[in-house]
Amino acid sequence: MKDLNVNNIINDCDGILIQGSKDIILDNFSTDTRTIIKNDIFVGIKGEVFDGNTMYLDALGKGAKGCILNKDISLDKEELKKYPDAFIVLVSDTLKCLQTLAHLKRKLYDIPVVAITGSVGKTSTKDLVASVLKTEFNVLKTEGNFNNHLGLPLTILKLKDHNMLVVEMGMNSLGEISTLSKIAEPTLSLITNVGTAHIGKLGSRENILKAKLEILDGMEDKKIIINADNDLLQNWYMKNKGNLPIITYGINNGDLRAYNIEMNEFNSKFSIDKENKKVMQINTPGEHFILNSLAAISVGKYFNISLENIQKGILNYHLSKRRMEIEKIHNMLIINDCYNANYDSMVSALNYLGTLKGRKIAILGDMLELGDYSQSLHESLGEFILKNKIDILVTVGNYASFIAKKSLDLGFNKENILTYNDNKEAIKDLKSILRKDDNVLIKASNGMHFMKIYEALKED
Repeated sequence: MKDLNVNNIINDCDGILIQGSKDIILDNFSTDTRTIIKNDIFVGIKGEVFDGNTMYLDALGKGAKGCILNKDISLDKEELKKYPDAFIVLVSDTLKCLQTLAHLKRKLYDIPVVAITGSVGKTSTKDLVASVLKTEFNVLKTEGNFNNHLGLPLTILKLKDHNMLVVEMGMNSLGEISTLSKIAEPTLSLITNVGTAHIGKLGSRENILKAKLEILDGMEDKKIIINADNDLLQNWYMKNKGNLPIITYGINNGDLRAYNIEMNEFNSKFSIDKENKKVMQINTPGEHFILNSLAAISVGKYFNISLENIQKGILNYHLSKRRMEIEKIHNMLIINDCYNANYDSMVSALNYLGTLKGRKIAILGDMLELGDYSQSLHESLGEFILKNKIDILVTVGNYASFIAKKSLDLGFNKENILTYNDNKEAIKDLKSILRKDDNVLIKASNGMHFMKIYEALKED
């Protein structure tokens, strides 16, 4: 295990030591006093609404062995006397200090670092990749979607006796993934796809591609795995395949492909050879999870993991809550995918719903943060309502109503479209609409609070 100490804050972050020893080891970090535990190091982060620096005494009271705080904080010297063994270091910018420490920690470890980004599927792909790698490595991975300027450094700072690091990188604008990549210095990168998430801020899919490719900025040897079924990534590959070591995967294109696909309600099977000799199984349904599995297999093969262990890792994978979470409730198949939504994930979820036997009910809410593209992208989903032979369409929210209008324009039966302004209105009617053996998709951006609909359907 390789450690940093308080001296690193002083020397590398221009820190001023107010009290405590320079030799105290920096190991477990926290930015939240609600979850802090004894011997954590508290880092005060100033947000748009709340300044975490002001909570330093609360952190010390809960057993923190030290605090990294902004220089402009007013310290209560009398109260600090109660914690003589705790260190206090002041820096100009606590977030930049945290990122600097994470980069220093990363450079102490000569281990493979896999970085993953994409418009859709990066969290589930990250979990699949980590599950495969865990069969032969001691893996540290990003927990949940802790993938931003704060979450990524906190993940890296958890490195102890690991010999593999898997990190997820998210972004809202250009430049963000570049910063994360330079902190993590990946040895292998993976891009799941380039879709429309954050198109409201970035303005075009081409700019989203540019932002995702920033994952290469922190790499000395730019080795990358991409989904060749994605149009923009495939075009980029064709232009750059002679200049970079690029590994590709896909159902229709790529070095690694899925053949003889079999899908049902709860799992999928496919082979990675035309002769159907190397059959893989994943306990998660849907074509998009086959793509995620192909990504994980590509990473596994890159690190020379046996096919047996790759399959073992894939079977050990479990979906995060509220991401295509499928269960039988009151004799209905409920697909709880209300963690988040953008155009590409909506299409994937509707395509999966379309494969199921029985009545298909789509309960869809607003996709948020699409800016000027909000109306057009919601309208575009109307095509997939008809393509997948959805029986009843329920929409909630102003933007989602455009899905209903477009579906109607394309010939969907008006009597089978229900539009609501809010969840409470929809819940009132849903229980009288739904019946035994229905397949029900519940999907919207997290801000639409569709868990309320899910919880209502679970009630007797």
